Amino acid sequence: MGNADTKLHFRKAVIQLTTKTQPVEATDDAFWDQFWVDSSTTIQDVFALVPAAEIRAVREESPSNLATLCYKAVERLVQAADSGCPSEKQRQIVLNCVRLLTRILPYIFEDADWRGFFWSTVPGAGRAGRLDEDDGEDEARPLAESLLLAIADLLFCPDFTTQSHKKSSADAAEDIQSIDSCEYIWEAGVGFAQTPPLNYVHDINRTELLKLLLTCFSEAMYLPPSSERKNLNPWVSFFCSTENRHALPLFTSLLNVVCAYDPVGYGFPYNHLLFSDQRGLLVEQAVQILIVTLEQETGSAAGFALQALNGSASPSAEEEQESAGPENLFVNYLSRIHREEDLSFILKGLARLLNNPLVQTYLPHSTKKIQFHQELLILFWKFCDFNKKFLFFVLKSSDVLDMLVPILFYLNDARADQSRVGLMHIGVFILLLLSGERNFGVRLNKPFILRIPMDIPVFTGTHADLLIVIFHKIITSGHQRLHPLFDCLLTVIVNISPYLKSLSMVAANKLLHLLEAFSTPWFLFSSPQNHHLVFFLLEVFNNIIQYQFDGNCNLVYAIIRKRNVFHQLANLPSDMASIQKALQRKKKSGISRTNSIETVSMEGSRPAVPAEPGTLKASLEATPALQVEFENVTEVRDIKNASTGGASEPDSRLVATAHVQLSAEMRKKREVSLVTAAIISSGIDKITEKAQVSEDGTMVAVPHSDSPQAAADCGAAAGGSDTESNSERDHEVYQAESEATRSRLSSVSSSAAWSPNTDWVLSWKVKLPLQTIMRLLQVLVPQVEKICIDKGLTDESEILKFLQHGTLVGLLPVPHPILIRKYQANAGTAMWFRTYMWGVIYLRNVDPPIWYDTDIRLFEIQRI
Repeated sequence: MGNADTKLHFRKAVIQLTTKTQPVEATDDAFWDQFWVDSSTTIQDVFALVPAAEIRAVREESPSNLATLCYKAVERLVQAADSGCPSEKQRQIVLNCVRLLTRILPYIFEDADWRGFFWSTVPGAGRAGRLDEDDGEDEARPLAESLLLAIADLLFCPDFTTQSHKKSSADAAEDIQSIDSCEYIWEAGVGFAQTPPLNYVHDINRTELLKLLLTCFSEAMYLPPSSERKNLNPWVSFFCSTENRHALPLFTSLLNVVCAYDPVGYGFPYNHLLFSDQRGLLVEQAVQILIVTLEQETGSAAGFALQALNGSASPSAEEEQESAGPENLFVNYLSRIHREEDLSFILKGLARLLNNPLVQTYLPHSTKKIQFHQELLILFWKFCDFNKKFLFFVLKSSDVLDMLVPILFYLNDARADQSRVGLMHIGVFILLLLSGERNFGVRLNKPFILRIPMDIPVFTGTHADLLIVIFHKIITSGHQRLHPLFDCLLTVIVNISPYLKSLSMVAANKLLHLLEAFSTPWFLFSSPQNHHLVFFLLEVFNNIIQYQFDGNCNLVYAIIRKRNVFHQLANLPSDMASIQKALQRKKKSGISRTNSIETVSMEGSRPAVPAEPGTLKASLEATPALQVEFENVTEVRDIKNASTGGASEPDSRLVATAHVQLSAEMRKKREVSLVTAAIISSGIDKITEKAQVSEDGTMVAVPHSDSPQAAADCGAAAGGSDTESNSERDHEVYQAESEATRSRLSSVSSSAAWSPNTDWVLSWKVKLPLQTIMRLLQVLVPQVEKICIDKGLTDESEILKFLQHGTLVGLLPVPHPILIRKYQANAGTAMWFRTYMWGVIYLRNVDPPIWYDTDIRLFEIQRI
């Protein structure tokens, strides 16, 4: 009954505020105290009792009252931070002010005229409100700075958000202004060894304060997309600057809380249904605060990474000038983490959380499944981007596979859901980043023995096989908006191909099927970029044949079986009559798999499902381009002696617009989705530069070519036999044309006015790197046919055994240089990540719906 009275009093206060036409004096404490002194409303109550329409009405009709309300709430928080909240009543006042500000701030941000309000000084604040600490310039501290500093102080307030160090209750209260907050870090881990006792009340209070902090940072959502370097978020810039004396302990607390969290706990079945997991809510808010505060312009990020790797190196004066605003201490601290135990703690924590949805139990739904995997992927990306020592540590051992498997799981699960295209992009970008390092390809040779619930063929092989099988699944059964990612997917396979010791028959057949689908004349002639996909696949085959021939008899056998595909490529017609005829004979049927031996999926799997009805209506507005940095690595036949080269500079940008669909009913069910539209409009090769390592170790620029393959492999050699051997039995019959590849054409808007001609076809046909493969067919096909006839072989295992012990030493052309394509960040990709990150945060915070029904500008909200 008392709670109902409290709500009634609070509602009456709101009504009084909205109906008053005259300004209420800031000194009228009796009126303003109604909002936070006598009430004990939850944040859900505040959102229900303070409707959006009434906030906007006060903003338009009584702006001085809204300004005074915000000022008085901040004043209360500052006073509480000064006093240390010794009483329960004061703590409740703090929570009430926090909830009210969380409700009001989005409506301040959505109005351009109000956006600067918190960055202005309030007249008389130093005298009446005590928002200053000393005389002088502190008296003119903007309201935003006072609010952020108060939140930071309150996050390390003894007995409110941290465990008190008092010996007994008789001791004097700890002075919050003089305590060393590094002794009050929330969780053991990086830079802190003690494990504080778990206190759910403290976790609840931390979560509420972090929710307000995230709301403060969300001003970025109300600004239109821009890739301008100087567009820094002032809230984040100040909070992560040296002005915040709690920056280091807070960064450490957030990081340790996330990486130490174990959603399974002690493993009691259904414990997450019996008990409220307040730590889980805190972890979700903490990871969101981390990814927002770690958003940093690329120039500064490069400087931090360089400085962390080389203590004597520092960003240049030009870079320092480019990075407007104060130094981001969160990025600085992250880039300096270097101890092995700290890097291991972070990696194991992220891997544990990302693998959580993959855990299978005998009792259905008996363990908690986290939902913030997208935020974790963004955080992992930030770590790899800002801390190169972390990236090298990840790739140093097989622990990288603990990150790879869940990423592949999410990619496979989301491939048919257009509302999760942003998740597909972040997953592929991470794999592209990792594949640029040699160790990643080497680690993929570890056997894959897990049985996770994925609807992919059951196979016996390595993690590389898993990656290829899932990429094939994405390309052949994904939705249209994934077509721009085909280049990225194949680039990953190209980067790892020189290190793959033994592909399974399943993976080998998948690669040959992709070549078969992409090399059909109508597909090659349908878009100016489609032939790049063929070049990528031929480069994969060449890398494996030249550098890993001995262990890849399965792939060699698959190439021999499908040799007609290579002969057709070498003899591709280029006259206009043939081009027009091919374009007119587009087949409408998709990929079909008959007589397949790979139709059995893994146990416990379920097929990828499309999005809920009503969530797919999103338009593709932006046309971003992905940037990749090239390394041309000259290697000897023994892959262990690989040497990597340097990198070239980026020259292109990526911009994207995220689309969010949200309806009132879906919001209640949390069934909301984010569609991040990112289309790669031009081939990767055209937006990169190449560098090759010369004999003396210096970098030599390589001019652009129309194909991703090195110019040394140009030319197509004829040879080999077209006769099918009796022993060859096709286990899979594919129709070469697929709906997935055919509809890729719709994603390239620039091809509307383009038409293929003879000169264009010849310009890239003569560069097809078929020489190595044709030589292999010329040597091996007659040998295989002869052994089949002589021994009467009808079993492919005997042929595989023959190929396994065969050799092509001295018969193949000189090994080509290996081309490594490294992901290169730029201002455009930074904008894409910012848009995607805030779209994810928008959708994850629906209880309460902090930003629902406000004028978001960063991405488009579509209400169904």
